[in-house]
Amino acid sequence: QVQLVESGGGLVQAGGSLRLSCAASGSIFEIDVLGWYRQAPGKRRELVASITSADSTNYAHSVKGRFTISRDNARNTVTLRMNSLKPEDTAVYYCNINRVGTNYWGQGTQVTVSS
Repeated sequence: QVQLVESGGGLVQAGGSLRLSCAASGSIFEIDVLGWYRQAPGKRRELVASITSADSTNYAHSVKGRFTISRDNARNTVTLRMNSLKPEDTAVYYCNINRVGTNYWGQGTQVTVSS
């Protein structure tokens, strides 16, 4: 069992930056795919970015070039750096670990971008 705790959300003006962090209570394994998802009011949860143990990354088209995901297996953390934020990035952001098909989720952290 893994518990995830996100931090770093908040209110920022458009064009600003935020850094989200996710700490895992248990160990992060090399087989784990780590990711960040987001859910805006009235919308489905969507993948923002993911990273494998080989540091292969995948980004939603809407955040490419602005967001960067990274992982530190030794510290059991995954980080999402968000630059050039837009009002449409406003959502609750969730940390995720996919371990051989089993998903673990954090409680979410609110990101609000004002125009």
